[in-house]
Amino acid sequence: MSILDNRPALAREVGQVAEVAGYLWQKGWAERNGGNITVNITEHVDDAIRALPAISEPKAIGATLPHLKGCYFYCKGTNKRMRDLARWPMENGSVIRILDDCAHYEIIADLPVMPTSELPSHLAVHNYLISKGSPYKASLHTHPIELVAMSHCKKYLEKDVATRLLWSMIPETKAFCPRGLGIIPYQLPGSNILAESTIKELGDYDVTLWEKHGVFAVEADIMQAFDQVDVLNKSAQIYIAAKNMGFEPDGMTDAQMHEMTVAFKLPK
Repeated sequence: MSILDNRPALAREVGQVAEVAGYLWQKGWAERNGGNITVNITEHVDDAIRALPAISEPKAIGATLPHLKGCYFYCKGTNKRMRDLARWPMENGSVIRILDDCAHYEIIADLPVMPTSELPSHLAVHNYLISKGSPYKASLHTHPIELVAMSHCKKYLEKDVATRLLWSMIPETKAFCPRGLGIIPYQLPGSNILAESTIKELGDYDVTLWEKHGVFAVEADIMQAFDQVDVLNKSAQIYIAAKNMGFEPDGMTDAQMHEMTVAFKLPK
């Protein structure tokens, strides 16, 4: 029996994660066990789920995260492949409960699949989001090819240079990613300093680019987080395609982008 049985809202949430996992694999953004997804599912948790016994020993988060007390998360499993999660989400991910000390968690369903090794970073981000009253419930880390390629060039790592370029490639990018792309210099994957840097950037951006590594995105649900990355990477593809054709693309002018901002009532 699965925790998803007879719980259509929770099943839809996990099903959306599985759908996005398939897209990530199809796009080549999730090689081997690359990438992670963590979703706050607390709103879909009923009394029967709260009463479920743990199926793992308590695990230390590595930090005390007070805003996560009473929260539940669906997490991709460590060393699990996105292509497998797409087919069998409850065999390649698990539901965890944050304990009352806010420093430990335990697995409650369906199987004792250990969450991603980057779970502390993801949980730190969710703790920050809740502290700010954010409606965002989903966090996504993935490796979009063209955006990662751009991060190997120093000029695109300057503040808002990549944002301005990507917005200028196609109108939809500014419309659907109005906060642009935050930049984080290279840090050791899974490290506390990478998590801290990401949280700092999430004050101004919904998507951050980790130099030579990948992106981290937050949104209200996992599909919207995927959409933001997808739109930004499409702009990177357009730019690279033009360069491969032998010319520097003109891009939209500042006046054209200002027109977009006014017409769509976007943040300035």
